[in-house]
Amino acid sequence: MKVLIDTHVFLWALSCPERLTPERRHTIASRTNQVFLSSMSIAELMLKHASGKIDVDFDPLAMAEQTGIQIIDFTGADAMMLGRLPLHHRDPFDRMIISQALANGLPIMSDDPQFLKYDCEII
Repeated sequence: MKVLIDTHVFLWALSCPERLTPERRHTIASRTNQVFLSSMSIAELMLKHASGKIDVDFDPLAMAEQTGIQIIDFTGADAMMLGRLPLHHRDPFDRMIISQALANGLPIMSDDPQFLKYDCEII
């Protein structure tokens, strides 16, 4: 299985995995799956850290590598899909992650109810 995880799922997997269902923990931990984290999630974490909204006292790239999570870069094709998304909400990072999932045919692992407004597969 291939899956794109939302930013909060990445944080939960690292710091409080009990917030994830056993199925989600298994999906992330299983080496038979390809688990992706958007480069936009890294940008979101760094911007929130710089503004003082969250404390990121670890290297997200190193932690992704250590846990077998692959970083997927945001491409021009992903940006083109972003332009076609309806404006159900205005969080730019959510919208970029959704557009990236749609452009790459990936389901998204997220608990964000806003994602349900879009035509993407949520797991």
